[in-house]
Amino acid sequence: MKLLWWVWLYAAVVMSWGWWWQRRNENIGVVDVLWAKSVAAAALLLALLGEGALLPRMALGVLGGLWGARLALHLWQRVRSEDEDGRYRYLREHWNGHQGKIFGFFQAQALLVVLFALPFIAVALNPRTDGVGWVIAAAAVWLASVGGEGLADRQLARFRAKPENKGRTCRDGLWRYSRHPNYFFEWLHWFTYVLLAVGSPLWWLSWFGPLVMYVFLRWLSGVPFTEKQALRSRGDDYREYQRTTSMIFPWFPRKSAASKEFRP
Repeated sequence: MKLLWWVWLYAAVVMSWGWWWQRRNENIGVVDVLWAKSVAAAALLLALLGEGALLPRMALGVLGGLWGARLALHLWQRVRSEDEDGRYRYLREHWNGHQGKIFGFFQAQALLVVLFALPFIAVALNPRTDGVGWVIAAAAVWLASVGGEGLADRQLARFRAKPENKGRTCRDGLWRYSRHPNYFFEWLHWFTYVLLAVGSPLWWLSWFGPLVMYVFLRWLSGVPFTEKQALRSRGDDYREYQRTTSMIFPWFPRKSAASKEFRP
């Protein structure tokens, strides 16, 4: 797994630069941009240096690289044009601006890049040369997931751009059926590499993507942080949203308490 050391070294250097950037600009949110960029770079590096068949490695480089580039660009547009995300502002205040702790946080993200590069290892070592069908299936999952995440991002950005929506919760489009449709499609995206790795001696590693991503989104860094901040900023409006709307997996919304109480 010597390749993973190169992945870690690259990510550690990038995150060190990110720590310096946030110190000057007081915006920890750049860590998300650099995480996406580093994971995309890991996909390209492992696709280039892997010893598996050419087809799955090419698919890994194209799909993994484009996914990360789109996500990094989207996040960068938010970071450079908005104030520090409330989640990270709270973290900075909780740590009293301690730069040592913030640096450790950035370097922890570098380690997470290595963790999420494990599925890429499985693909990069896949010797299968007759897996065109699996590549097509992977591309279909990639298109659905990246397209869905992009749509959710645009719907949220359009909602937030209207001044009258300040302090309100977005229920437009996909956000009517899931409180975190972007997280759902982000999780779905990782099945791309499960499909590309079919036939690999390390196929089991590819499952680290969807499994670990779901754990992080559901219990660690995704939903808990996002919803705590939403409750701080939107209060009862968001509590009602929690009561009526599925957390991650899209589903039809439940009736609100107000509609239940109303009797024509």
